[in-house]
Order: sequence, then structure tokens, then C-alpha cells
Amino acid sequence: MYKTIIRPLFFSFDPEKIHYFTFSLIRFFHKIGFGSIFRSIYKVENPKLERELFGLKFPNPVGLAAGFDKDAKLYKELSNFGFGFIEIGTVTPKPQPGNDKPRLFRLKEDSAIINRMGFNNGGVEEAVERLKKNPSTKPVLSEVERLGETTHVLIGGNIGKNKVTPNEEAVNDYLICFEALFEYVDYFVVNVSSPNTPNLRALQEKKPLTDLLQTLQDRNNSKEKRKPILLKIAPDLTDEQLIDIIEIVATTKIDGVIATNTTISREGISSENKKEMGGLSGKPLNKRATEVIRFLSEKSNKAFPIIGVGGIHSAEDALEKLDAGASLVQLYTGFIYEGPILIKQINKAILKRK
Repeated sequence: MYKTIIRPLFFSFDPEKIHYFTFSLIRFFHKIGFGSIFRSIYKVENPKLERELFGLKFPNPVGLAAGFDKDAKLYKELSNFGFGFIEIGTVTPKPQPGNDKPRLFRLKEDSAIINRMGFNNGGVEEAVERLKKNPSTKPVLSEVERLGETTHVLIGGNIGKNKVTPNEEAVNDYLICFEALFEYVDYFVVNVSSPNTPNLRALQEKKPLTDLLQTLQDRNNSKEKRKPILLKIAPDLTDEQLIDIIEIVATTKIDGVIATNTTISREGISSENKKEMGGLSGKPLNKRATEVIRFLSEKSNKAFPIIGVGGIHSAEDALEKLDAGASLVQLYTGFIYEGPILIKQINKAILKRK
């Protein structure tokens, strides 16, 4: 039904407008009681799906990548589609509108998306107010909680810098977001790999990245109980740069890597609007993202966990990333093209392997 009726209808409208309309639609259906119906259709619950990483227990290894629910507006509702965790953001210290529209483009022939959103978000404090409604994890669940109405949604906080903040002062923006979100997210993701904020990717160079991560880690270690910190990297890094990433993780002792963000490459793309500026996600990214995961896993001797993301449009795509060395996977463009059934298909495929 999704791919034959809903998706063709949605794809006949402007991508950004339909994104916000979809949010309103999901919220409406939950208000009239469809949350339990969505859970019964899409959620797969089995102890064999649980994963323990970074001191956290993930109910299943399939998460929603950052960028879909930037402002933490719909994390509870989205979790009812079967996601094991939701990553919000990228959030910045101050609200910002992002880049000029149009800034989101479908590449239907390639099952891909190009975006140049530019960290459009309402600011970290706005996200915090919504995350305060996410109940803490409790050891005993009542019947209502068991049905998912008030259970804790495992949340990742993806943090970045404001566009107007120079790279020399970027660490302050990351610290502001880190402090504001600390009590309300389960793990952090440092985003220095988006191609849509000018000069942001320069922070991936070895020295500035080491300094940034070490500063965050020092602040983290000063807390009574620290939170996991992960680094999200670009798929466009060279092998030498990936070796640098491995060394940086070892030096700063952060908890893991998310591989990968969107790509600036257009290799093999046939769609007419392939020349649009921005980061490309979807099927064309699948192979490269898996290559990066395998490289990091093998060259580091599996020294740290990896969350695999990029081009997952089928259960087989997800299994390939897990086989390459990922401990968890995330969806974004695949969720849009394939629908929520993809989450269930991946979890079912993982269980079949057990």
C-alpha cells in the first residue's frame, strides 16, 4: 500500500512541504489512537534483537538517522513504527532557518535524495523542552507503559555549530549543545561531516577534530555519569583520512563512529537534478558506506562500535552493513522510499539468522 498508493501521492508534491505534512499526518493518527495499531503492524519484539553498546540497551538494532526529526517533534510517534532508537538533530545552539529554498530534491530514478538544508532547526533549547516529555527508563513497566504509551524512547542527540560561528570558535557551540542536552539524550553524535554548512568539513582534519572531541570528552568525563559520544563521518574521506579517524578515536577514547553522512559525489547518478548542490543520500551511497564501515572495522581490529547508515533500502542492505562490521544500522532515505515496513523486514531478517 505504501509503495503503490501513499508514496506516489506524496512524491507528487514538493519534498520539503510533504515532509512537514507527513509529520502532521502521523501526529493526527496518533491523537486518534493509531499508535497501538502502528506498533502491532511494524514493531518486532524479541530478546534476540537487543543490543548492548556504550552501556546502553537497544531494543533492536534499527534506528532512525538524524535529519528526519531535527527538532525532536515526533520521536515518540516515530518509535511506534518499530525503530529501536531515534536520533534527533542536527541541533545548534541558536535557532537558524537553514539555506534558501528549494533545498530538498528527489532523484527518483536513483532512489536518492539531495539535500542542502543547512542545519535548519529551532535551536537546542527548543529541542530540550520536547525531550523533557520523554520519560526516564524504569525497571518495571505498567501495562500502559508496556504498550508503549509512556516508555522511554532511546534518543541520540546529534549536535553541530551555527552557520555564523567561525570554525575557530566551533568548540563552544558543541559544548553549549552538549550541556543543554546532557540530561535528555542517551548518547551524543558530533556532526562535522555535513556538506551543507560552509567549511564545516574542515573540522574533520586531524588536529581540529582531535581538539574538538577531546574538549567534549573532558567535559563528559567531569560528569557524575558520562554519556557515550560518537563521531559522524563523511563517506568522501580517503583511506588516509579514515586511518586518522581510527587514531583520533583511540586518542580521545570516544565511544564509536557513525558511518556515513551524505556524499558530495555524483558518480553513477542518472537523474536530471543530479547537479543540485548538497549531500546525496539513498541507494547510490550504499556501496561506499559499506566500504567505509568495513575499512574502519578491519583496520581498527574492531576497536570501537560502528553505526552503519547510507543507502539501506532492503533487509539485505542492512545485513551487509552488519556483516561489514556495524553493530547497529540507521535509516533515512530508505525509510522515505520503502516505508516503515522496511524496519520490520530488517528485524525479521536478523532474527532468521539466529
